Order: sequence, then structure tokens, then C-alpha cells
Amino acid sequence: MNANFEIIEKEAIENLHFPEIDVLEGIEAINQRNSDLERALSLGNLEHSKIKIYFEDDYSKKVVETTIWGVTDKRVILKKGVVIPINRIYKSI
Repeated sequence: MNANFEIIEKEAIENLHFPEIDVLEGIEAINQRNSDLERALSLGNLEHSKIKIYFEDDYSKKVVETTIWGVTDKRVILKKGVVIPINRIYKSI
């Protein structure tokens, strides 16, 4: 999945702009994304494991390697209050 994704530092995410539209189509893909994020949250809280989050802002596809600190119904929360809207995430591994 890396081929089309630009690596970005977590600190740069707060400067990005995110459209409202979901990057995924289909309920199965969206459910899979949600369960992957919950798993990543558990790994972050229990083992402080970093994961890769593949997402898209209004400009291009990006990937960040980080620890997830929280998941709300609309956002993933990273360290220092940086957030990524869930509807802009393709995958987390």
C-alpha cells in the first residue's frame, strides 16, 4: 500500500485540511477500518506500539507512523492532540 502514499511527520498533520467525504466505499470496508482502529488503540495503550495510518487530506495520500491515544466516533487522536478524521483514513496497520 505504500507506493502512492507520502510519508508525513505527525507534527505536520495539524496543518492539513480534510474534506468531509469518506475515502472508503461500502459498509464492510468502513467496519474493517473501525475494528482496525480499535485494535491499534489497544496496542497503543497496552504496548505503546506504533502503527501506520494511511489517510488522505484534500491534497494527497499520506502515511504516518505513530501511536493512537484515542478514538472517538469521528476522529483518531494522536499525541499532543493531533487528530485525523476517521472518514479520511484508508487503513491502519
